[in-house]
Amino acid sequence: MTKPIVAIVGRTNVGKSTLLNRLARKRLTIVGDLPGITRDRFLAAVSWQGRELTLVDTGGWQARTGTILEQKVKEQVKIAISDADSVIFLVDACDGAIATDEEIADILRAAGKPVVLTANKVDSIKQSDRVTEFYRLGIGTPIAISAYHNRGIDELMGAVLASLPPSPATAGESAGFRLAIVGRPNVGKSTLMNILLGEERVIVDEAPGTTRDALDAIVRWDDNEVVLVDTAGIKRRGRVDVGVDYYSLLRALRAINRCDVVLLLIDAAEFITAQDMHIAGYVIEAGKGMVLLVNKWDLVTQEQRDEFKRYLERRPKFLSHVPIAYISAKLGWDVGRIFPQAWQVWHDGQKRLPNSAVKEVIEQAVASHSPPRSGSKQLRISRAYQDESSPSTFVLQVNDPQLVHFSYRRYLENELRHNFGFHGTPLRLIFTRPARKSHKGKELVKT
Repeated sequence: MTKPIVAIVGRTNVGKSTLLNRLARKRLTIVGDLPGITRDRFLAAVSWQGRELTLVDTGGWQARTGTILEQKVKEQVKIAISDADSVIFLVDACDGAIATDEEIADILRAAGKPVVLTANKVDSIKQSDRVTEFYRLGIGTPIAISAYHNRGIDELMGAVLASLPPSPATAGESAGFRLAIVGRPNVGKSTLMNILLGEERVIVDEAPGTTRDALDAIVRWDDNEVVLVDTAGIKRRGRVDVGVDYYSLLRALRAINRCDVVLLLIDAAEFITAQDMHIAGYVIEAGKGMVLLVNKWDLVTQEQRDEFKRYLERRPKFLSHVPIAYISAKLGWDVGRIFPQAWQVWHDGQKRLPNSAVKEVIEQAVASHSPPRSGSKQLRISRAYQDESSPSTFVLQVNDPQLVHFSYRRYLENELRHNFGFHGTPLRLIFTRPARKSHKGKELVKT
């Protein structure tokens, strides 16, 4: 059984994201002083008094929709209300009931969903009388809270739980594997997310940077459960503005950290930019598998395609193991290759190897290419094995880690990859001294 869905709706800047963060007990959505910061639906799993819930944060409702984007935000709010089992209608006690609140109340009455009217920003008992004004909305008894100061939250959630129909215990979540869609602003991440899901789950707009929060969605593929994470476009650290872009970057990096495989989307018309390489660096540092998706392939000529492929043949060595797919997210070209490639990368990154096989490969590598020397000292490798907790990590016990040159590290990594694959997954080599020298073991290289 699915978890009950509770949508948080309200006009701009009433504290919806602050409330979601409070209930989830961590910062999940972008919070700032500017109205309209949250634009997409955002889902978070919350446990309250033993009841598992899915909370949905929504963009701020605006009475006037002067732009297409603002109209899309309204449509997303309506979808969230339609999908919800219960709705938290959040209003601002400081502003009182205004025309926009009345418009939302009319929509909620028409939807026929249980509604918990909640007056936020009641920061002290003295301010409690402010909530009486909201009775005129005709949507129920208002509950006074302060999401920021954690006041009235227990009463609010008690009302929310009471509004939900009883349901059997939820089944355990499938392990699945998680894909994070990352890339620069306006390369087509949300368009790709929507076509993979088969619905317009994420707002798509011509303006770059439309998606600011990361969104999770589950899709079934070939009897496998895949969790898709769409992330805000990442900018260089030095170019991240204070506020929205800063928190978007943090959320995108967290999405990379909690996924299994990253889909790095780039624009075919721009080749691989320095910013794309910067994002790839984040992925590799996190030790995640990667598939490079060249999007907007339909917008470039055959000559440009040939030039692009020649360019990728000379791509940096740290991306040489990454599979590539040329797609058009808008037209659906070759998007069917994405899940199989991502699955193969994930599966490859989970393989377990016998220690004897790792030892043999390193012995052969050392025999073919002697380790580096510094003065009278030469690197000696006494043991090599796969890390128990991280399949893509290999531990090599050496006499002196300082003797390991980056070129030799890369050589050993290439030998491991040549023999064992790990297609699309960065390999991590840890050089360390033996923990304890109780006796002299057999060395792979003798001086």
